[in-house]
Amino acid sequence: MTHTDIQAVDDANRAFYEALERGDFEELTSLWLAPEDVAYAEDADPDDAEDTSISCVHPGWPVLTGRGEVLRSYALIMANTEYIQFFLTDLHISVVADTALVTCTENILSGGPAPEGGEELGPLVGQRVVATNVFRRTRDGWKLWSHHASPVLAESEDESDLDAEIDRRLDEGPGGGIGGIDGNLGDDGSPA
Repeated sequence: MTHTDIQAVDDANRAFYEALERGDFEELTSLWLAPEDVAYAEDADPDDAEDTSISCVHPGWPVLTGRGEVLRSYALIMANTEYIQFFLTDLHISVVADTALVTCTENILSGGPAPEGGEELGPLVGQRVVATNVFRRTRDGWKLWSHHASPVLAESEDESDLDAEIDRRLDEGPGGGIGGIDGNLGDDGSPA
């Protein structure tokens, strides 16, 4: 595991959340592993490549397997979410050979469509989710192989500081990106 690998995985992980924030379905699709991503030899048949089935578990959803199911789920989420922003904390990256494991807490701020006749977003809602993202190294960089997100049901006292930060940003209005306004995390993993 090299610093370069860790940085490349971190970049791929951030690209995933940034594509979700922008609602960029094409970019999101390109970040997921496809059979052709593991057929390294030019004359290799993608059908003969090792299993590259992707999987995804959204909070409260059943396991989704295969590109069709997984990508349809993101299209559905994007179509029904006017605004979403991720503040990633507790980020940990581990790389072994051509596989990388990323764990993090997704502190999510989202808003639905405006009430009928309104021009502003519907109410913004905060949610805390723990996630595991598994990446595979390909000739085109690191690609997402599996995403599993589960809601955090109980809050601890340490989380009240993060809640206060999210409330402060809500008062300032939408903007920013993963990790906060400038995308950076503080030494303790909280938005900088």
